[in-house]
Amino acid sequence: MTLSPEIEAQILRYYHAERWRIGTIATQLHVHRDSVARVLAQAGLPALEPVRRPSAIDPYLPFILETLTQFPRLRASRVYDMVKGRGYPGRPDHFRHLIARHRPRPKAEAYLRLRTLPGEQMQVDWGHFGHLEIGRARRPLMAFVAVLSWSRQIFLRFYLGAYMENFLRGHVGALTAWGGCPRVALYDNLKSAVLERQGSVIRFHPTLLALASHYRFDPRPVAVARGNEKGRVERAVRFIRDAFFAGRRFTDVDDLNAQADAWVSGPAGERRCPEDEALTVHEAFDQERTRLLTLPGNAFPTDEVKAVCAGKTPYVRFDLNDYSIPHTCVARTLTVAARLDQVRILDGQTVVATHRRSYDRRQQIEVPEHIATLVAHKHQASAHRGTDHLVQAVPTSRELLTQAVDRGEPLGRTVRALTELLEAYGVAELTAAIADALWRGVPHPNAVRLALEKRRQAKAEPPPLAVPLPEHLKRRDVPVRPHKLDDYDQLMEGTPDDE
Repeated sequence: MTLSPEIEAQILRYYHAERWRIGTIATQLHVHRDSVARVLAQAGLPALEPVRRPSAIDPYLPFILETLTQFPRLRASRVYDMVKGRGYPGRPDHFRHLIARHRPRPKAEAYLRLRTLPGEQMQVDWGHFGHLEIGRARRPLMAFVAVLSWSRQIFLRFYLGAYMENFLRGHVGALTAWGGCPRVALYDNLKSAVLERQGSVIRFHPTLLALASHYRFDPRPVAVARGNEKGRVERAVRFIRDAFFAGRRFTDVDDLNAQADAWVSGPAGERRCPEDEALTVHEAFDQERTRLLTLPGNAFPTDEVKAVCAGKTPYVRFDLNDYSIPHTCVARTLTVAARLDQVRILDGQTVVATHRRSYDRRQQIEVPEHIATLVAHKHQASAHRGTDHLVQAVPTSRELLTQAVDRGEPLGRTVRALTELLEAYGVAELTAAIADALWRGVPHPNAVRLALEKRRQAKAEPPPLAVPLPEHLKRRDVPVRPHKLDDYDQLMEGTPDDE
C-alpha cells in the first residue's frame, strides 16, 4: 500500500527517536509490518532478518530439499512418513507448516503475444452459465462462443446442453452470421472436437471433420493445459459473463438468445479493437469479412438423428419424453430426427409423425388423431370379435344383425345385448327367439328378449340366472360347424386299386 509522507515521517521518528520495534509501530499506525520495513529500508537502514531459532527439522532439511527438488508435488504427509522413519520427532501438523515454507515455488512463465492475420483464425469454446428448471427437468445452460481472432467479433448462442448437435449448430450459426469462414478453427481438448490424444497424435471427432470438410477450414486443438493459446475466446467468455449475463432477466432460451444478438450487435461491437485501437470491433470486422472464405451453397445438417424402438404402446422415447406415433408403427425400429423446436419420427424415408419438441421430462406429447384412431380401431376390433362369436354360435343372428344395422341400430350394442341373452338362455332358445323376431319384422334385441320371456312363461320355468364363466369354458361350448367331406371322396375316387 502507498503511505502518506506524514505516516512515513512518524515511522522514522518512532523507530529512531522512540526506539520502537517494527511490530509496535505497525500496531500503533494501523499499517502492515511489511510497509514499515519497506519505509525503513528506503531510508537506508539494513533489512532486519527475523531471529531464527533452532528447529527439530534442521538435521533433515538437506534430505527434504533434495526430495522436494526431485519431486516438487510430493505430498507433505508422504515426506513426513519418510523423515519420521529417519528419526524426526515432531508432529505432522507442524511439519506441514514447515514444508510449505521450504517447498520450491514454480517459476513465473512469460508468454509471447500471439498475432493473427484478418480472416485467418477463429477460436471456439463452451461456457457454462448454470441450469434452467423446465417443468420437472433441470437442464444445463451452455453458451457457444466463437471469436474471430483479429477483429474480436463475437458470436454468442445459448443451448440447453453441450451436445454434439448443438456444437454443430453453433458453428453453422456463427459462419452464417459472419457471412464467411476463417481458415483455421482453434479448440481446446473437449470431447466434441478431440476423442483421443496421445502426445502429438490426435484423433478428431469424425463429425467435426465432416463439418470442417464441408466449410473447408482446418481444425486445430491447443496443447494440453494451455488455455493461453486460445486466450481470445477465454476472455470473451469472461466478458460475456460479466458484461452481458450478470443480472440478466429472460423468460426462456429464445428470449435470452434474442437479447444476446442485440448485445453482440450493440455494446459488444462498439468496444475498441485490440489489434487497432483506431477501430471499433464492428469496423474491424467489416474489414475482416472480405478475407473470409466463401460459404457453400447448402448448410451442414445439424439434426439429431437417433434410432428408437417402438414397443406395444404407440409412443417412442426421446430425450426424456414420449412422443406419439400411429398405431400401425408399433413394434418396429423407427428414426427420430430432432431440431431445436421440432421432433420428426420417420419409418424409413416416410415421416409418420411431427411434434413440437419438449424440454421437460416424463411428458407424453401426443397428436390427437393418433390416439383417436387407435381407440376407434380397438372398438371396431372388439365389435368384430363379438359378432364372430355370436354368428358362430347362432347362425340365424347374422340376418338379424344385418337388418338391425340397416335400420340404424348400433352394431356393438346389439351384439352385446344378444351375447348376454345367449349366456342366459342358451343356443336353442336364442335361435328360436331370433326366428320369431325376424318373422314379426322387428330386428331388435328387445323383441328377442320378449320372445324368450314368452317361451319361458309358456313352459312355466323360473327366470334364468346369469352364471359368469371364464373365457376358456365359454369357447368350449361354442358348436363346431362340420365341414363337407366331398373333397375327401373325390380324392378316394382317384386312388388306384390295390395291385
